[in-house]
Amino acid sequence: MKRFKALDVFRGLTICLMIIVNTPGDWDMTFSPLLHAKWHGFTPTDLVFPSFLFAVGNAFAFVKTKWADKPLSDIFKKIAKRTLIIFLLGYTMYWIPFFSWTETGDLAAVPFSETRILGVLQRIALCYFIGAIMIYFLTNRQLIIASAVILLGYWGILSAFGDYTLEGNFVRTIDRMLLGDSHLYMGNGIPFDPEGLLSTLPSICNVIAGYLVGKYIIDKGIDYEKLAKMLLVGAGLLVVAYLWDLTFPVNKKLWTSSFVVLTVGLDIVVLSVLIYTIEFLKRPINYNFFEIFGKNPLFIYLLSEYLAIGMNFIRVDGEQTLYQYCYEKGFSWIGPYFGSFAFALVFMLFCWSIGLWLDRKKIYIKV
Repeated sequence: MKRFKALDVFRGLTICLMIIVNTPGDWDMTFSPLLHAKWHGFTPTDLVFPSFLFAVGNAFAFVKTKWADKPLSDIFKKIAKRTLIIFLLGYTMYWIPFFSWTETGDLAAVPFSETRILGVLQRIALCYFIGAIMIYFLTNRQLIIASAVILLGYWGILSAFGDYTLEGNFVRTIDRMLLGDSHLYMGNGIPFDPEGLLSTLPSICNVIAGYLVGKYIIDKGIDYEKLAKMLLVGAGLLVVAYLWDLTFPVNKKLWTSSFVVLTVGLDIVVLSVLIYTIEFLKRPINYNFFEIFGKNPLFIYLLSEYLAIGMNFIRVDGEQTLYQYCYEKGFSWIGPYFGSFAFALVFMLFCWSIGLWLDRKKIYIKV
């Protein structure tokens, strides 16, 4: 089966942007498009995570053809194993290095009771597992119907059992009930996890959409007519999202149904543009830079996160972290906002250079 370069570029572009938005030199001096919306609303950064889930779905379009010759037990074991590994990688990533600095400058062990259970990789793992099961058993039509039921059902649940505020949403209620406050993300000032259990449900639809689009592309190839239909579907979803936003606001942290429709629409448009510039232009645009990220996506993402965690843990020059030290000594002279952005770019390029080395050595690390 032909491997479409546009799908690899799309995945690599997502990882590249994910690293940039996650590693600014100074969060207080970051350009607003590189920050998530505080609550309702949408920024370019809010597209990154759902695009990664969309890319996971794209991969299923290739994997499903290999399932036909294998028994269900073997397929399920492989799916379950990969799910567990990705989930544990995400969980330990938030716990490592297992110690934290106290106000007196000493190291104290971080107990399990204070660890965050959910997170980005954990959501990817859960969406991968449920998405794989749905894709295996359901037809394309059934997948579309199931996605519609999930999105409408999620809207109904959030409307019936709470509101759309940070304090009163039902996603937070469920997480506090099942996981407890000490296991939730505290970055919003109160216990609330933007990768909560209930809000994982609609995010599965991003994976399903990625699979359906990926299958549409690889089945009998792509031509102008199919590309035009993709753009029309993408544009149509954007209209639906903006209309739905009037009653169910676009909100990344709640992963609202309107947010799902909006991000899927945007991903389809972006992927259509990539396909056109790669497959149809007389002089195709060279996206090899992003393909490097796309060949080892999970490893490079983990590398970037562990590198940032390590730099924020190591103390130099008194109480200053190595991360802050590198930014202030190497980039702050550029200016507050541009210096912070330059730091993120250099950090991303370092991770890219590791990916380039792996690619030249033909090393591709898969979970």
